[in-house]
Amino acid sequence: MSYRNQFIWKRGIQLSINCYQLTDNFPKSELYGLTSQIRRASVSVPSNIAEGYGRRSQNEYIQFLHIALGSLRELDTQLIIAKAVKLATPELFDPVLEEVDRMQGILVSTIQKLKS
Repeated sequence: MSYRNQFIWKRGIQLSINCYQLTDNFPKSELYGLTSQIRRASVSVPSNIAEGYGRRSQNEYIQFLHIALGSLRELDTQLIIAKAVKLATPELFDPVLEEVDRMQGILVSTIQKLKS
């Protein structure tokens, strides 16, 4: 099975797309600030899931899922800051922040299942 068939990878891709769409609404002065950081962190989530899936052992895969989880928490922090400084309307942030929360739950659950 390919990583492309994995539920968590597909959710990570959609989250990244949503972050790109959200940051399209940010002021152009943020292009090299939070816009860039949010985009990079969001892309890092499914990228690490994919990279870990191709590793030789389950422990290596778990390690990359932890890295993806770290990127997701970094993304959450950046989104909270961007919302607080009003880079876009709160209505645009809320669905993305909810998706980050759901993704964290999925990643933590997957890690726990693989460890047991």
